[in-house]
Amino acid sequence: MPARPESVVTIDRVSDHSARPGVVVLGGAHGTLALARSLGRRSVKVWTVSNDTPLPGWSRHVRRRFEWPGVDAPDAISFLRDLAIRDGMRGALLVAGGDAEVRFAAQSIDALGDVFQVVLPPWERLKWACEKPLLYRKAAELGLDIPATYEFATRQEAVQAEIRFPVILKPNMGGGEGLLARAKVMRADDRQTFLAIFGQAANEIGARNIVVQQLVPGGGEGQFSYCALWQQGRPLAEFTARRARQYPVDFGYTSTFVETTDEPAARVAARRLLADIGHHGLIEVEFKRDPRDGTLKLLDVNPRPWSWFGLAAAAGLDMGAMLWGMENGRPARPAMARNGVAWTYAARDMAAAATLSMRGELPVRAYLASLASVRTFAAFAVSDPLPGLIDLPLTAWRVARRRLSR
Repeated sequence: MPARPESVVTIDRVSDHSARPGVVVLGGAHGTLALARSLGRRSVKVWTVSNDTPLPGWSRHVRRRFEWPGVDAPDAISFLRDLAIRDGMRGALLVAGGDAEVRFAAQSIDALGDVFQVVLPPWERLKWACEKPLLYRKAAELGLDIPATYEFATRQEAVQAEIRFPVILKPNMGGGEGLLARAKVMRADDRQTFLAIFGQAANEIGARNIVVQQLVPGGGEGQFSYCALWQQGRPLAEFTARRARQYPVDFGYTSTFVETTDEPAARVAARRLLADIGHHGLIEVEFKRDPRDGTLKLLDVNPRPWSWFGLAAAAGLDMGAMLWGMENGRPARPAMARNGVAWTYAARDMAAAATLSMRGELPVRAYLASLASVRTFAAFAVSDPLPGLIDLPLTAWRVARRRLSR
């Protein structure tokens, strides 16, 4: 018997008669695209501002797309202020779509607050979820399980440390163009590999900005997420999901097949953390079940539209509409998420499924059967086809450009 869907809150349909002129989204890719579609279907004006992928800007639901110098540019704040005043965006919601943009927006609330409504808590609160050393310290204070974690101030400390392999290395916070930032996570099964990765990453971002953790065994099938919309320290809408497949399959940097499921332990742990920091806005909290002891270990927090953000609406919780309603004082009514609804990044999921099939871990029949639950895709949508058509060639071009730039 399937688990009962969890209780959530949704909002009544909104129109374009709200007091706010629309939503400006900074950066992001597939999650930003899904958010733009959600808002655009309700006639909410959406503008995208990015110095990375142009994918979301190709949606028919985006009114205008702007290129900018990025969050590290000295004139980043003045660029956005001028944009708001010049193009009629004053008072619009400002949503960060990428990791670097999250930090920038939360740190710039005072500087941007008179022209935008920034949908994030101030950085002094948010940093406890975004900066991994602080996140794991907060988790320990709250009694939440985390993988064994090592901290090194210098490369010499890493050389001398007693480490239990395999381990993973990841940046303190996402964003940037270094080796580790581009990969998001890298695995080391022995000391030689570990020191090679750590040494190069330390040269790029500094040893203190590298997180080293023992690898939790298992693939994406043991990885769960808590996804929600919070308002000033309390959840308005929430559901949990499982990363059934990922690419690469052993240690994925991107989800390829995600399905809604009921995971109470993730919900309880995430609520404890987010209530403590008084979160406001969208959020995804990632966990992985450790098969050695059955505990659900906290891995990461993403206070932005996550890559498979479109799954929320497909499961009956249109969090883009909820976000718009929340910031415009719209009334709420109870609703529930449907379990067993799936999202897929089809091209990469085919590659992941092929690898698993060759290993004998995923029969072809089981893979085909799983596709019956798919209700939404990373880029493709019948009502908004252009992003789906350009996604693959755009991804290939970006990968080739990065390799050539090395």
